[in-house]
Amino acid sequence: MSDELFSLVSAELSADVTRLGAELVRLDDAVGDPLLWNGDPAFWSGRAPLLFPIVGALAGGTFRHHGRTHALPRHGFARRSTFTLVDRGSAHVTLRLEASAATRQNWPFDFRLDVRHALVGPRLTTTATLTNLSDEPMPAAFGFHPAFRWPLAGAGPRSHHVVRFATAEPAPVRRLDADGLLTAQPRPTPVEGDLLPLSDDLFAEDALIFDQPVSRRLTYGGGDVRLTIEFPDMPHLGLWSKPGAPFLCVEPWQGFADPAGFADEITAKPGMVILAPGATRRFEMSVTLEFEAP
Repeated sequence: MSDELFSLVSAELSADVTRLGAELVRLDDAVGDPLLWNGDPAFWSGRAPLLFPIVGALAGGTFRHHGRTHALPRHGFARRSTFTLVDRGSAHVTLRLEASAATRQNWPFDFRLDVRHALVGPRLTTTATLTNLSDEPMPAAFGFHPAFRWPLAGAGPRSHHVVRFATAEPAPVRRLDADGLLTAQPRPTPVEGDLLPLSDDLFAEDALIFDQPVSRRLTYGGGDVRLTIEFPDMPHLGLWSKPGAPFLCVEPWQGFADPAGFADEITAKPGMVILAPGATRRFEMSVTLEFEAP
C-alpha cells in the first residue's frame, strides 16, 4: 500500500501525502491551482522527497563507520521507504519510518523518524522528528526537497520570479562536481543583497548550495503571488532546477554532499548532527501562500 494517499484540506489549501517516503505529492490553492511540481519524468520524477539519513552524495557511494564500509544511495533511503500511519485528521497526517533488517544492511543504527504534515489556513508545515534508538551516538542528516511550480499560477512569467531572503546573503555559495560532491572552491554569490533573480543560467552547473546562510526564511514568486518558506531548524539550503524545467526546488537541509576527497568516518562528515542514545532532533519547514505584495 505504498501508493496510498492521505488527503488534507484547509480553507485555503489542499494536499495529498503518500506512504512512500511520507512525501507530499500535491499542494493546491483554494481554486485548485497547483503550487507543487507534478513529477513529470520528462524533467524530474520527484515532487517533494524527504532526505534521510544523508543529504546529497557520498564519495564513492559509501561511508565508513568503526572502520567498516557501508553503501547508501544519494539522499539516503527514506524517500524510497514505505512509512506506517501514526495518526491522521482532515488537515494533518503523521507517518513513521523505523529501523528494520533492510535499513540496517546499509545504516547500522536504530532510529524512529516521524513526519507530520499539517495544514492551517494558507500554511503547510512539515515537521520531522528523529529519535536515536541505538545504544551509541548516531550521525544523521535530514533535508526537505520540495519542487514548486515555476512559474506559479498568477505570478507572471518565469523571468519575473525571484527569491528574496529574509536578510542579505553575502557569503559565497558552493557547487557540485561531476560526481555530485561539494567542490573545494567557493563561488561568489549570485544574490544581490537579499534578492536572487531567477534564471536558467543559475542551474547550468546543478544546484546552488548555501552552506552558511544567514536567513531562515525566504519568499519565492512573482508579482503579488508568493510562497513564504520558513526553515528555523535547518542551517543549510539548496536551490535547484534544470535549465528550462518548470519547477524550482527550495531545499532546507541539515547537511550536504561529501566534500570532494572526503575519506573520514561518517561521524566527521561536515553538516551531520550527532544524536546521543535516546536523543531526539526536530526538523521543520513551513510554506505559506500569500497574495499581497509586501
